[in-house]
Amino acid sequence: MPHLTRTGAPLAATGADRLGFGVPGYAHPLLAPVEWAELTRPGVPLHWAVLNVADGPGARPDPHCLEAAGRLRNGGVRVLGHIDLAYGARPFAEAVSDAQRFADWYRVDGYLLDRCPPDRERLASVRRTAATLEAVLDGADGCHLVLGHGVHPDPGYAEVADQLVTFRGRWADYRWSQAAPWTADHPPERFVHLVHGVPRTHLEEAVRIARWQGAGTIFFTDRTPGPPPAVGSEADLTGPAAGGRGSYAQVSGRIGGNAAFEALPGYWDEIVSRIGPGVSE
Repeated sequence: MPHLTRTGAPLAATGADRLGFGVPGYAHPLLAPVEWAELTRPGVPLHWAVLNVADGPGARPDPHCLEAAGRLRNGGVRVLGHIDLAYGARPFAEAVSDAQRFADWYRVDGYLLDRCPPDRERLASVRRTAATLEAVLDGADGCHLVLGHGVHPDPGYAEVADQLVTFRGRWADYRWSQAAPWTADHPPERFVHLVHGVPRTHLEEAVRIARWQGAGTIFFTDRTPGPPPAVGSEADLTGPAAGGRGSYAQVSGRIGGNAAFEALPGYWDEIVSRIGPGVSE
């Protein structure tokens, strides 16, 4: 069975000293070859990139994804496997099975737990899942865990993972958003903001908001997801807070549509130069 082997190349750190990118999931390498190639471009401050083969690792190793993941790892970039928690509805065994296949086939460096529940009632369950996934990748490089809440979760989740996605959604909401007070007790490298629909003319403002709110990892794009789910559909009703501003239905990668993050932003070169190595505010 084909699989990647780990190399001795050092992994790019998620440093506290500067802003960097977290790529939540480009389209398949056959559909987005330019996007995947850009991730190994010298000078891109890339903290990690998510590999989502087929809503997870898929049923068998994909040779194109193997090649793309290998190039990133050889370039010192963290590769994270995409695992959907479905706001706590995903069976524990399924999530662990996905994690094991990502580890065996693609030699990932960690996981993005998408649609992670944010409420305190499910904290113990997520903690159990996170501890198990860390054991799956029990190696010299460790396991980088990102919890994809998309909203500010209960503060207890900060003890579970390396990073929390505390905003995922529209620029129209992001520009008026505020960080939860408890986040001030943690350094910027603990938080991730993923924002779509950011106009080029507001890019500087978006970067300023991220820094002001204490986010160390970002992905901004001018692209937008597809139309929202029909009222009353399964997607529309997913998540205990579906429907409201900043709700799960709006921030979820699957519901809101990963489409907004599957391709390069139209201003990729500009944002790379704006927050690249040696750039600070």
